[in-house]
Amino acid sequence: MTRLPITMACGPYDRMEALSQGHIQPEGIALRYLGIQSSPEIFARMIKTRSFDIAEMSLAHYMIMRSRNEFPYIAIPVFPSRVFRHGYIFINKNSGIKSPKDLEGKRVGVQEYRQTAGVWVRGILQDDYGVNLDTIHWVEGGVNDPRPADDEMDLRPLQDVSLELIPEDQTLNNLLEAGKIDAYFGARRPNSFDRGHNVVRLFPDYREKERDFYQRTGFHPIMHTLVMHEDFYAEHPWVAESIFKACEESKKIAIRNLKYSGAQKMMLPWLYDEMADMEKLMGPDPWPYGLKANRPILTAFMRYLVDQHFLPASRPIDDLFAPIVQWTE
Repeated sequence: MTRLPITMACGPYDRMEALSQGHIQPEGIALRYLGIQSSPEIFARMIKTRSFDIAEMSLAHYMIMRSRNEFPYIAIPVFPSRVFRHGYIFINKNSGIKSPKDLEGKRVGVQEYRQTAGVWVRGILQDDYGVNLDTIHWVEGGVNDPRPADDEMDLRPLQDVSLELIPEDQTLNNLLEAGKIDAYFGARRPNSFDRGHNVVRLFPDYREKERDFYQRTGFHPIMHTLVMHEDFYAEHPWVAESIFKACEESKKIAIRNLKYSGAQKMMLPWLYDEMADMEKLMGPDPWPYGLKANRPILTAFMRYLVDQHFLPASRPIDDLFAPIVQWTE
């Protein structure tokens, strides 16, 4: 049987390692896995030049553009990147910010207003702390390195927000350290937190806040999904399920390898204690794929996109993902 050659671009993640190393071959597919560290590079290459058959994609960008009927891609309900976000909110310690509500009326930096990490942080601040997001003046730009404008990858809310772009030779990191913005949150940690004098976390006890968030909501925030072009999916609809099954199996192998005590896989001294704590909190499958397990979190994220003016109304989650039969013996 001739296998269909497919190129898939995704991060060099442990949950994808068995797939990327060829230890698992998806049914009917001869897979070439490109492990690319920079997820924005993957997004841009997939959107601008369709460089891959299947690619990792920003959840916010995908859900916004697909819901607006402006994105000819369909997602597979695999979520290769998840990150808790309470620890990624940074403030200038001289800004007068003591609690989340103090962010109101302040100048807050974001790498990209539509970035998935930012959508999550704003949603959490609004839902859990009552922050009025419409009172904040948003300042957008590169975090630790200057970022040129990229209109092809950018998208804006459907109504005006108070948003300014910093000059291309400046960084949010430097502005935060200097007190020219009051706070920053996003996917990247500012260098000034480690090497500056004025930047601290809004939540010093962020790990406790994140555990509480998970216990209350069951949400381990999803950052990215996988997508394929509609034309490719129409021609090969079975590919979505083959890739889904292979990703599930690769994830199981990764968890098994992390638990193997004969030789520790990761350079983390207390890896096994961390694994035990994770399983106690999240159960035996701490990184679930598929719509059944993720419908509540995806529904909440869709609501965040509406609340933050990216969409006029929610779309059914099932409309956004290729249907998958999850078979158990």
